[in-house]
Amino acid sequence: MTEKTGQRSPVAVGVRATKQRSAISALLDEIDEFRSAQDLHDELRKRGEGIGLTTVYRTLQTLAEAGTVDMLRTDSGESVYRRCSSGHHHHLVCRRCGYTVEVEGPTVEQWSHTIAEDNGFTDVSHTVEIFGTCRNCATARAASSTNG
Repeated sequence: MTEKTGQRSPVAVGVRATKQRSAISALLDEIDEFRSAQDLHDELRKRGEGIGLTTVYRTLQTLAEAGTVDMLRTDSGESVYRRCSSGHHHHLVCRRCGYTVEVEGPTVEQWSHTIAEDNGFTDVSHTVEIFGTCRNCATARAASSTNG
């Protein structure tokens, strides 16, 4: 699990706060794993929030553009979202349960700059997400295969 530090804005700097955006932001503060817009919408509805799926998608996109949440695409191409710590980082993501570890990668940073420079690129940015199976899911899978 990752540690989220600092006081969060209810939504994001420069983004108009609404009841719906505040509810989405509060839910993101409570979870540690990446979740799809549909998953977040379902959870909000269970909590009695009258919020549409389109509003959830738009709010997540706005928060991602403002840099207050991270968005990545799963192996299947689905966008998933999570409130992350500040600063540039990368992710290890479990394909089965969504457990996520934030990692810093100075080697990746150096490699990306070197590759860009060698190929004449400037103003470079990158994202790195590594998908796999976490220890807990691997253990559970191994136990279920030996038991059944």
